Amino acid sequence: MRAIMVMFDSLNRRFLEPYGAKETITPNFRRLAEKSVCFDNCYAGSLPCIPARRELHTGRYNFLHRSWGPLEPFDDSVFRILKENGIHTHLVSDHGHYWESGGATYHTQYTTWDCIRGQEGDPWAPALGDFCDEEPNFMPFTEELREKLYRQNLANRKRIKEKRDFPLIKTFDAGIDFLEKNGDEDFWFLQIESFSPHEPFMADKEHKNLYPSKEKGKRYEWPDYSPVKESKDEIDEVRYAYFSDLSMCDEQLGRILDIMDKKDMWKNTMLIVNTDHGFMLGEHGYWAKNYMPCYNEIVHIPLFIWNPFFPDKINIRRNSLVQTIDLPVTLLRFFGMDPAPDMQGRDLRNVIEKDEPVREWGLFGIFGAHICCTNGRYVYMRAPRCFDIPLFEYTLIPTHMMSFFSLKELQTGRWNKGFGFTKGVPVMRIQTDNQMRCVENKDLLFDLEIDPEEKFQIHDESIVKNIKQKMKDLMLETEAPKELYYRFKL
Repeated sequence: MRAIMVMFDSLNRRFLEPYGAKETITPNFRRLAEKSVCFDNCYAGSLPCIPARRELHTGRYNFLHRSWGPLEPFDDSVFRILKENGIHTHLVSDHGHYWESGGATYHTQYTTWDCIRGQEGDPWAPALGDFCDEEPNFMPFTEELREKLYRQNLANRKRIKEKRDFPLIKTFDAGIDFLEKNGDEDFWFLQIESFSPHEPFMADKEHKNLYPSKEKGKRYEWPDYSPVKESKDEIDEVRYAYFSDLSMCDEQLGRILDIMDKKDMWKNTMLIVNTDHGFMLGEHGYWAKNYMPCYNEIVHIPLFIWNPFFPDKINIRRNSLVQTIDLPVTLLRFFGMDPAPDMQGRDLRNVIEKDEPVREWGLFGIFGAHICCTNGRYVYMRAPRCFDIPLFEYTLIPTHMMSFFSLKELQTGRWNKGFGFTKGVPVMRIQTDNQMRCVENKDLLFDLEIDPEEKFQIHDESIVKNIKQKMKDLMLETEAPKELYYRFKL
């Protein structure tokens, strides 16, 4: 057996034609939906980018214990398990977070990997001297980090001379190369992971010309992580830039479908197309992700699966609640292996076959912000209440996104006896900023059946009481640290 995962970053389901989009041109996503099962109720769990990948590897929520961080020594990576059981696992990715301090343990879980350079602020091309952006971004970057990223991105772009030089294209070129050379072999897994359509929304002229443009001479492609303060025309320009990048992703997806057709791979090769999270493009008055409540634009994500064990399950929809943590278990079962004992996910086989539910409720959230819970109809986001005791990170590898923990942070560290999922291994408990990591410190409750765009909060204490209990049950199952029950008054 063989399996392919095509993973995009910041893929918003609302702009894909199979999910009802009318503004975008995504014929290959439509073609994919006709060849697979399309999941209508898939949710992310741990956010943003690297926390989402940790649960993709481990099949369990991690945002209650850790912010952005690497795979830990005690973590069970699905791709390492496959590798250790005779499945050749290969990663092709242009996702620069994998070669930062907080992500550097992920790609090493695969048998082989191929890293494509140049996305966003990837420290690739030397950024020396005085740079001039001939097509300046219309939004100023207010944070020092993002200013550095923007400058680095300008240096990286100078190496992109034509379409074939785009990291997105090179990533899929490498994936296609693997399939051309190894597609007739057996017992392999290929992950083609694209940073696109993550900001900056880079696209070639062909795909930019698919969408209207009112403003010339500027790149409306990299919104700041901030509330919207731009005009309607500027908002539209940013959306068109995202759409252009999305259509370019769609084109590359078509190449995978083409080679599966060419090599008749549908008879014995699983295909999963997924994402880590979505992206805000002005909805609810926000750009991007991370600092606002976890609205559906971010957490309600697309998922497509073709399973050759069920050749008649094509061009159908499934409504059961599923999450990212289910994918590693599904992969292991597909290859005839049992999941690791600490995995919380469920095999999606019966969902694919007959839409049989695998869970009633699911958790999602960002470390230090709301804890959120949904059953696919109601979404409840509970804000922290108490800030008079510290918030802790639990880790054996104390790194942030791009740096080690500071000495000041490390001086707060104490040994903790560990958790069940750490296999009895003690971990460091390190104090971090205990303040609310969200601009809205309030509870939110929505009824998606009558309000799928989450525009109107509802107030029903009986519903809240029920979801609070479900949330607490899932936290207990996840071995949430004791201080969180106090922090959230649960």
